[in-house]
Amino acid sequence: MEMKQNLEYYQMMAGVKESDFMDLEAKPHMTKFRLGVRFYTEEQPAAAILHLEKALEEYFVADAECRALCEGPYDYEGYNYLEYSADLFQAMTDHYMQVLSCKQGCVTELASEDGQEKPIEDFLPSHFNYLQFAYYNSGNYEKAIECAKTYLLFFPNDEVMNQNVAYYTAVLGENLAAPIQPRENIRVYRQRSLLEKELLFFSYDVFGIPFVDPDTWTPEEVIPKRLREKQKVERETAARISEEIGNLMKEIETLVEEKTKESVDMNKLIREGGPLLYDGVSITMNSRMLNGSQRVVVDGVISDEECRELQRLTNAAASAGDGYRGKTSPHTPSETFYGVTVYKALRLGQEHKVPVQSAWLYYNVTEKVRRLMESYFRLDTPLYFSYSHLVCRTAIEDKQEDRTDNSHDVHVDNCILNAEAMVCVKEPPAYTFRDYSAILYLNGDFEGGTFYFTEMDAKTETAEVQPQCGRAVGFSSGSENPHGVKAVTKGQRCAIALWFTLDPRHSERERVQADDLVKMLFSAEEVDLPPEKMPEVELATATDAPSQSVEGKDEL
Repeated sequence: MEMKQNLEYYQMMAGVKESDFMDLEAKPHMTKFRLGVRFYTEEQPAAAILHLEKALEEYFVADAECRALCEGPYDYEGYNYLEYSADLFQAMTDHYMQVLSCKQGCVTELASEDGQEKPIEDFLPSHFNYLQFAYYNSGNYEKAIECAKTYLLFFPNDEVMNQNVAYYTAVLGENLAAPIQPRENIRVYRQRSLLEKELLFFSYDVFGIPFVDPDTWTPEEVIPKRLREKQKVERETAARISEEIGNLMKEIETLVEEKTKESVDMNKLIREGGPLLYDGVSITMNSRMLNGSQRVVVDGVISDEECRELQRLTNAAASAGDGYRGKTSPHTPSETFYGVTVYKALRLGQEHKVPVQSAWLYYNVTEKVRRLMESYFRLDTPLYFSYSHLVCRTAIEDKQEDRTDNSHDVHVDNCILNAEAMVCVKEPPAYTFRDYSAILYLNGDFEGGTFYFTEMDAKTETAEVQPQCGRAVGFSSGSENPHGVKAVTKGQRCAIALWFTLDPRHSERERVQADDLVKMLFSAEEVDLPPEKMPEVELATATDAPSQSVEGKDEL
């Protein structure tokens, strides 16, 4: 862990590039795979294909070596050989099952990386998932069909991949697509693996020799019926016990919450309304005017020129789908999203790809909002950044007709909202550690995009906030504040979305890196000044930013 932190520190130093670091123990197939995925993400299909195909070649070289190493003497596991007693046939069975189990274990070995807790799931099939789309983007439909059909060898019922095959077939033509078959070496690999699994599951069922299948794609019929039923009973028992424990914990939590809710809510109402710390910042709406609790709208947080500068920074520095696994429109197909995190902006500033003072402004403004929230809500403990994102969402002109969806549907920031049952379940995948949220708007020259609060039914609106430059809306992240964003139907809506936690254990890792980078880039006098003495930043002009804009992400 300490050495990983050292590496991260070195990577932040000026002039240091990623290519300066070389892993001397890297597995060739994994290196090629990672490069292929990177080029795939960067929408460079030709380079992605080259590296992913090479990764497959290296994979089977590594697989052959791994399997060969399994052909050794029987491993008695320590001193068990002193008590081991078996006739010839039992000894042969034990040895052969150990060899087969070892060979199956090569799947896990080849999908594992140093420093990672778990291997990559479905590692080999994932190559063909990437390749089929990369070949499609390159216009090579024959190869796209071949890779898609190869992927279906492992997951024949995958709905999306079957749709892809149907689409590629329609484009290429049935007469040309039908003869294209999955890759023969993969078909042979799969068949061999299934035969080995059948033997291993049989020995598990009959002789009690344990076997843990490393693959998720193994058909159910490969497992003996008696073993399937036994595993089903075990899973059901485990699930029932987990459910009973979960229900008991929820009952305890409910009792505790009911006991404390009234006093906590009253305490929050009384404590709201602390000082705003900065000149020019004023309260526009408080909780009473917003028909709720722990809500506030303030104006004058930043100037018009600062708003424009941050918009320019977004368009210059953002990456397509940043934070949404490559999805340009994570919440609606009618809008595109462009975004950049604080740390990414500072790194780009360090590399002179964006004006460094613009990145400093972004960092400075997020800290300003954090202090405003902390002071206004009179919090006894400090707020820590959980996640920060500067984002612009833009209406796609030809996708606005008869539009009925939201830009972001009603949700709660730290629990899973069930609007029909009017309950909010505070459990993963919700960000349960988030305590306060804030959005700082950078413009208002667009149509739609109104922020609004609702009741727990996600339908009854309680308040609206119209975005404009320098306006911030802040609120507690719990079930008392369901909220959403109405459709942006024309123009571009830009804002800084911020989430905070009271628990330092969930402090955003990137923020810590950003803090360290700021200390490297700026003098001690500029960093960590009290709010009334925050330094003015020299704003960059539009010509400072690169002419090419890249796309990015958002959550609110």
